[in-house]
Amino acid sequence: MKYVVVAGGVVSGLGKGVTISSVGRMLKGCGLRVTSIKIDPYLNVDAGTMSPFEHGEVFVLSDGAESDLDLGNYERFLSVKLTADHNITTGKIYRTVISKERKGDYLGKTVQVVPHITNEIQDWIERVARIPVDDSGEEADVCLIEVGGTVGDIESSVFFEALRQFQFRVGDDNFCLMFVSLVPVLSEEQKTKPTQHGVRDLRSLGLSPKVIFCRSTQRLEEATCRKISNFCHVPPTNVISVHDVGNVYHVPLLLMEQNVHRIIASELKLATQMDIENPDMKQWTEMANALDGFKDTVQIALIGKYTSLSDAYLSVIKSLKHASIACGHKLDLVWLEGTDLESTDESGEEKTDKAEYDSAWEKIKAADGVIVPGGFGNRGFEGKMLAANYCRTSGKPYLGVCLGFQAMVVEYARNVMRWKDANSAEFDEKCDHPVIIFMPEIDKDNMGGTMRLGSRDTKFTHQHDDGTMSTAQMMYDGAQTVSERHRHRYEVNPDRVDEIHNAGLKFVGRDTTGTRMEVAELPRSEHPYYVGCQYHPEFQSRPLKPSPPFHGLILAATGLLDGHLEEKKASLSS
Repeated sequence: MKYVVVAGGVVSGLGKGVTISSVGRMLKGCGLRVTSIKIDPYLNVDAGTMSPFEHGEVFVLSDGAESDLDLGNYERFLSVKLTADHNITTGKIYRTVISKERKGDYLGKTVQVVPHITNEIQDWIERVARIPVDDSGEEADVCLIEVGGTVGDIESSVFFEALRQFQFRVGDDNFCLMFVSLVPVLSEEQKTKPTQHGVRDLRSLGLSPKVIFCRSTQRLEEATCRKISNFCHVPPTNVISVHDVGNVYHVPLLLMEQNVHRIIASELKLATQMDIENPDMKQWTEMANALDGFKDTVQIALIGKYTSLSDAYLSVIKSLKHASIACGHKLDLVWLEGTDLESTDESGEEKTDKAEYDSAWEKIKAADGVIVPGGFGNRGFEGKMLAANYCRTSGKPYLGVCLGFQAMVVEYARNVMRWKDANSAEFDEKCDHPVIIFMPEIDKDNMGGTMRLGSRDTKFTHQHDDGTMSTAQMMYDGAQTVSERHRHRYEVNPDRVDEIHNAGLKFVGRDTTGTRMEVAELPRSEHPYYVGCQYHPEFQSRPLKPSPPFHGLILAATGLLDGHLEEKKASLSS
């Protein structure tokens, strides 16, 4: 097994996740199997209980693990399926070591950071690196490891010590350390001092990078590369410019242009296993270049709760972009808070200043389509239902995900079924018509890891009354069963399903027991695209294979859905 480790310095948020994902995409193009591990130095066991404002989105893996959003980058770029153990946290490591100590596994020895914690980290990496993550079912050739935070953080010191030891455990030919740094431009001069200091800090820990990725607004000058080379103990060819590009999908191509694949082949003795001369990056290159040339724009309104931090909806944004690429359009994303669509304030009084309210509704009406993603809590829920009502009655394409799906159901119950007090039991446990209820198998008191999580099968069980296949099923190529990832506590009340379904909002997709509602939609004879899903399809969207529900939304928003469905219908009948 070969290991490529990426650490960062100077400041956080430089794009280590995108950089290491791009390295992986490039290596896959060269014919290698790749896996990836993210090290997060925080004490939390996982990201499940973290606020989206604090940490961005929680990315859900197939096995139900709630992980760092960078694992989403890895899965999207590398087309792999990772597990809970691919996200290492300080909390997980210490919990494991303390559990072993309590069971007497250390035979009475004094348990210390070195060697017990550092050994556990190294053992964890070696074990997880061998877990197959792609369809081949075989071990990867290369394991990519990203160390979260920046060099010098007290939280990550134990992981750097473990990696210092690890380089000797696996040998120099199997370990390649890369460093991501910032080269700011001040007074039109590229400054190298932050990179020099970052590498100095890294070397003081006993780790010396073999490649330095330099983030900058502009391409690195030769003089800058030479200066960094002189002061940081790497060849000039190993100082890589990762400057701003038209879109993130150019980054693997940028690295390849600077021969990073050849550097890795040389450092890790992989030349005989890699197709260095003719990497298979044709589709990726076409996609990256096509995205720069799109002339048409599709405007989508995203109605959420955490809109002040776009990372809270990162997978949703990426899914919309993937679908837009497939439709040949640039994505124009309009952000709206659910509360801005409500005419009353938190106290229930009419808003005195209607400027934000009026502006929000103007944006909804101007958008080509609307998406209401998942979330927790009742703030903005009324606004999301108002948006669902507007889209349902006006014919505007709408996709509801998780809470957005539940908003569809509650809105329909109130305005079509005339159950005026219909609500989710999450927000009103005493309402007469609880159309969304808490599922009894879940523990209400413990928040971490207690939800319906991970991949579950959804069966398309119902056609529309006119005998036509549901839009959602057609977007999934007519599949009878699909597997998607979940993250929720509340679901459609099974006791109300038949009434709502018979009234016109069709629950076309259900779990394998038939009791949990997974997909709802209006027939195409009534609405071009009004679809909701309890699961989170955004977690399995890929740049070259967009998520079907998101693809359907963008197709409808661009006026291409009818033609697409006709093609699907023809292919399914042939």
